[in-house]
Amino acid sequence: MTIPTPVAPPPDLPWQAVDAAAAPIPYASLNLDPRLSAGLNDLGFDGTRPVQGAVIPLALAGHDVVACAETGTGKTLAFAAPLLQRLLLEQPHYGDAAREAYTRALILAPTRELAVQIEDTLVGLTYHAPVTTAAVYGGVDMGPQERALKAGVDIVVATPGRLMDHMRHDGIDLVRVHTLVLDEADRMMDMGFWPDVQRILAALPPERQTLLFSATLPGEILHLATEMLKAPKFVQVGQRGAARTIRHEMKAIETDQKIDWLAQFIRRERTGPVLVFVRMKVGADRVARHLQARGIRAAALHADRSQQDRLAAVEGFRSGKHPVLVATDIAARGLDIEGIAHVVNYEVPDTPDTYVHRVGRTGRAGASGHAVTLVAPVEERNWQIIQRAVGMTVEPTSGEPV
Repeated sequence: MTIPTPVAPPPDLPWQAVDAAAAPIPYASLNLDPRLSAGLNDLGFDGTRPVQGAVIPLALAGHDVVACAETGTGKTLAFAAPLLQRLLLEQPHYGDAAREAYTRALILAPTRELAVQIEDTLVGLTYHAPVTTAAVYGGVDMGPQERALKAGVDIVVATPGRLMDHMRHDGIDLVRVHTLVLDEADRMMDMGFWPDVQRILAALPPERQTLLFSATLPGEILHLATEMLKAPKFVQVGQRGAARTIRHEMKAIETDQKIDWLAQFIRRERTGPVLVFVRMKVGADRVARHLQARGIRAAALHADRSQQDRLAAVEGFRSGKHPVLVATDIAARGLDIEGIAHVVNYEVPDTPDTYVHRVGRTGRAGASGHAVTLVAPVEERNWQIIQRAVGMTVEPTSGEPV
């Protein structure tokens, strides 16, 4: 294949280009609160990754930031570190029980899985600090969330739809939020959350700091960035498009032959977990069942599964209990799992952006990855469109899986 041609960011904005191989900055040199530094040490973070090295100093200086960076580049810590630093500066005395509890920071994420992952990171970082968090997302009873919000938490991590539910019931007070994070803004727009996002922003104090992260920057997001953020700094991390560490492969195949090819591929590949993408929820269940019938430990991940089942599927994949996860695009968005060796597009994605998001689950943080797309004759036209848009040419492979 040819290496994807980099897609330049919009030329009329003051972008700061960041080399994806930029040297790390020691966290010890950032003069962070000792309690936050202890949390970073506990989690094994000693130096920044490129997105962190670019965003953290800007955010610590109080700037609004728009960062174009793929999932897996370390963006959670890019917003978590400066956010927590600000909170800790406001409450210098550890364990001060007399301080008033209210929400001071809001993080919006497109999916339940991503919200849970963000909260897990925050909990680890604040092990030595008196910072409280709550995750607010759909698919579970609102009662425990309401009680947590009424008790008062410093940071709320929320999906837009469920946060709007609490706002309609006057279940959350956002009048003193001073830091807003929009994570994976493009996916929130793709999932239809953008009207809710705009309503939430309108309910927040105008004097706030906003950090916006997105893998792509559609016009609506750029409009928001220029209209609702205060003189934001724009950061572009690495190349836009598929990572250069990913080996792309295409297999021309009839639709009714795909499941047998996939099962054979999985049996032959012993180098790591396999993430399989399908377009429809029913397709995820069907492919997972077929693989299970062939003795392959696979789980399905889609929006119709219960929250408990979805979390179990993700954790089972992460732990290796089932080395294959069959997922829809919405359900898999935000998955931050290291070591995914292979991404298989069982069905050709609908858009070039979706292709980039899918294959971005592998080849993360400079590691090598492998993405293979199974293309039936009826999908050939869409596959050609994706190749042109992403800027690559993938020659079809023949024969058995390699």
